[in-house]
Amino acid sequence: MSETEFSRPLRVEPLPRDGLEQTIEADEAERKALARLNGLAAIARLTGQFRIAKWRRGVKVEGEVSAQVTQTCVVSLEPFEVEIAESVLVRFLPPDAKAPEPEEETDGPDPLIDGQIDLGALASEFLTLALDPYPRKPGVAFEPSADSPDEGSLFGKLKGEEPD
Repeated sequence: MSETEFSRPLRVEPLPRDGLEQTIEADEAERKALARLNGLAAIARLTGQFRIAKWRRGVKVEGEVSAQVTQTCVVSLEPFEVEIAESVLVRFLPPDAKAPEPEEETDGPDPLIDGQIDLGALASEFLTLALDPYPRKPGVAFEPSADSPDEGSLFGKLKGEEPD
């Protein structure tokens, strides 16, 4: 495998005047590697649909990353399926270009290295950002057991109970 789990390098210099439409999909080995990286039971599908257009001296990538993943519930430890659809908007500039002031809702531009961007790495990053770090299976709630005493514990003190 390449240096990243999911790599789809794309040369964007020169870029057609009308831009580019690109769709990428992770294969089974890439999905397994990304599942391990993200602590997931499985990734059944990972797709990225992107529109790459000129922006200043660089490019702008807009689109969506969609996936079907299996997460493990932090309460019941049961696996469950999650559908992910994450919007993507990233701007790239050559390293020697002066970056504009970042807008409130977005970060500054990423570096455009050797006229290429890696759409696979971008899809992987947005997948990771979309994952719930404490996933709960729908309908599952944490219920402390009735026989776990709070007396003498920090939780008892927080409730205002004093230990004997």
